[in-house]
Amino acid sequence: MAKTIMTADDSASIRQLVRMALTEAGYQVVEAVDGLDAFNKFAAAPANMLITDLNMPNLNGIELIQKVRGLPSGKFIPIVLLTTESDGTKKEAGKLAGASGWIVKPFNKDQLLAVVKKLLG
Repeated sequence: MAKTIMTADDSASIRQLVRMALTEAGYQVVEAVDGLDAFNKFAAAPANMLITDLNMPNLNGIELIQKVRGLPSGKFIPIVLLTTESDGTKKEAGKLAGASGWIVKPFNKDQLLAVVKKLLG
């Protein structure tokens, strides 16, 4: 059975790029339009992995990670921040919140899939 990856990004074009790359590689994809949408969808139907933007309305990526990590189903899943931010303090905040990895936009498909395969096994 294909593993499910949730993507959370307020940019429809980024969600589309991520979805295309992941579905071509055989993953199921659940999309969320912001952090709150992602949290609600994850709480209802947990995914095997979460890829989230940092800067989003309602819940930002850091807040989303903290809330997902607070759920029994979200304690140990891989969570990757996919963001335009490359600032060291933001990366540290992501790591402290429980992020497993960080990819800077713009990204390429091979880079994204390499991270996903590494983290999902």
